[in-house]
Amino acid sequence: MAHRLDPLLAPRSIALVGASNQAGRIGGMPLDLLRHFEFAGAVYPVNPKYEEVFGWRCYADIESLPEAPDLAVLAIGAEEVTPMLERCHARGIRAAIVYAAGFAEAGAAGAALQARLEAFAAQSGMVIAGPNCMGFANLNIRAFTAFAAIFKTVAPQQEPGRVSIVTQSGNVCSALFGLTRQQGVPVSHFINTGNEAVVDFSQYLAFLAQDSGTDCVLGYVEELRNGPLFIDTALRLAAARKPLVLYKAGETERGAAAVQSHTSALAGDMALYRAGFSQLNVIQAQDFSQMADLAMLSGFRQRQGGLRAAVITMSGALGAILADKLIGAGMDLPVLPEALQQLLRDGIPDYGMVSNPVDVTGNIVNNPDFVRTVFEALATTDAVDVVVVNAPGYLLDRMADALADVCARHPRLFVAIDTGAAQSRQKLAAAGVPVFGDLGRAVQALAPWCRWLAQAPATARWAALREASGAVGGQALPASLNEHQTKQLLARHGVAPVPEQVAADADGAVAAAQALGWPVVLKILSADIAHKTEVGGVRLNIADAPALREACAAMREQVAKKAPQARIEGFLVQPMARGGVAELIAGITHDPVFGPALTVGLGGVLTELYRDASHRLLPVDDALVQQMLGELKAWPLLDGFRGRPLGDVQAACASIAGLSRAALALGPQAAQIEINPLLVQPRGEGAVALDALIVPAAAATSA
Repeated sequence: MAHRLDPLLAPRSIALVGASNQAGRIGGMPLDLLRHFEFAGAVYPVNPKYEEVFGWRCYADIESLPEAPDLAVLAIGAEEVTPMLERCHARGIRAAIVYAAGFAEAGAAGAALQARLEAFAAQSGMVIAGPNCMGFANLNIRAFTAFAAIFKTVAPQQEPGRVSIVTQSGNVCSALFGLTRQQGVPVSHFINTGNEAVVDFSQYLAFLAQDSGTDCVLGYVEELRNGPLFIDTALRLAAARKPLVLYKAGETERGAAAVQSHTSALAGDMALYRAGFSQLNVIQAQDFSQMADLAMLSGFRQRQGGLRAAVITMSGALGAILADKLIGAGMDLPVLPEALQQLLRDGIPDYGMVSNPVDVTGNIVNNPDFVRTVFEALATTDAVDVVVVNAPGYLLDRMADALADVCARHPRLFVAIDTGAAQSRQKLAAAGVPVFGDLGRAVQALAPWCRWLAQAPATARWAALREASGAVGGQALPASLNEHQTKQLLARHGVAPVPEQVAADADGAVAAAQALGWPVVLKILSADIAHKTEVGGVRLNIADAPALREACAAMREQVAKKAPQARIEGFLVQPMARGGVAELIAGITHDPVFGPALTVGLGGVLTELYRDASHRLLPVDDALVQQMLGELKAWPLLDGFRGRPLGDVQAACASIAGLSRAALALGPQAAQIEINPLLVQPRGEGAVALDALIVPAAAATSA
């Protein structure tokens, strides 16, 4: 089925406006590459200065072309771009690439030029890449529209690979292309998105997701502009077992500032990016070498695995180092079953190790049959998911036949680390064994790869939960809500509120306290006051009626001074909470990229001090919330730390999942929803929202 981006990324005919007969110039390099790689489609250089360029007839203008090509590549100045696009569209050309810089990344004048380009694209429907774009390469059809000299290092007859690269930086695109080639990984598509005035990163990603020639995608991203499409596409790639490896720039304040100056992009909330990537099973890379290594791993077809590793080594020291690095990277090295250890003892000297790591010692090469036995046993045990073989090159060569034979017959992932110069690398790779030459790089690639394998079922479950949750929005939200009204709304979705009563005056407050039981908490009730403690609107531990009456009078007076514009609706009376195991905060925000997202952390007055929080994209269910709680440093407080009572985690999860349902029902009408604190009581006694807040989007915008 034809894709909207086919004329851009899989053109059958190409015009280059601003053509040059010099291969080193921007208008000449793509033509030189198209000739070098013998592109089979029609090529139309356009420049009135030339009659012929690189063996092709050169045309004076776009109107003189004998046909309307699929794609026009514009190697012209920024001021000339939109008028030329209008002429291309009139000629019937459906897609264009704009090389020129000087648009939104270059100040107010450039932003005005980009706005003009965007308006033309919206009116015409033309598919436009860039501006400020290096261009593309589709090695499947040998179509090169990028001014990237690195392609001249590729032999014209080289077969395309199954790894595609899409980046928001042309130089990064070239760097990744070079690094993957160093790893022996050929590339299918090379895509630089530029400023994304019309076609954004997520749309290119969606093209690659449906591309039958792409099995792995490497990407560099500074900002995601189309969050819903990104989420849908990432889930599509995950379901197809195609790894998506992204480097996200802007981790630090300086990095975020550099991102903004580069393409006028905003880096976004990195904590939420990390959480979203994990939930979508996107591998977040730490550097470009790691990305190339992961691309190499993607070529090995084992698609089942997990985080439990067995290590085979000929050196106790290297085994210890490897164990430390694997565990430090989040892997697990389980002790091998006793029966397997006994089998290993039959062939390993007493000075070796059999528990994990397995130190077979250098003596193993004198017993080739036992080498095969070790590999066979680790390939078939249920105790591990991946086997790491660490050996000097000459020893790895002597074990290669046995390792290749076992791996050819079993789906378990074996990875070899060659600490010498093994001659058997190609033999092992052909048998499905990736070989690394460096221990550190091996671990840096293997750990996220195994995590990607292990995360697949959880991502599939979340995709199903998201599908079952249906459309976001639908429930009406009043223009303003006080605390009591907020809790009533949340209670309808399963959030348990603390018992409380509304009182119009001091007499009503006393009556409420007598009904609820002393001591009590007194709060001012006003939809106009989000943070009551800041205006003196909360009093704790009030023990009797006289104290309560005095508190009501003092509170009214103090609030009137500190928030004179606030409408006071009365008081809220609650029993003083006792015996809680922990206080949590649970909040929903609407992220401009990812949409509604949940944050759970240690609550109460310590929230901002400890910054102990876990994040997820919505929807969540009870099981996902429990996973979030388990990620908190404060989790031991809920789990019986030092003899403390166990918290009612089940009740806490139910209330927080209810908060998620409320947020989805309200949709973007609610800019923020928060429970702080959610008091978790001992197991069996529940969890109650002591305070809650909903900020309507209209109020957040006007604030």
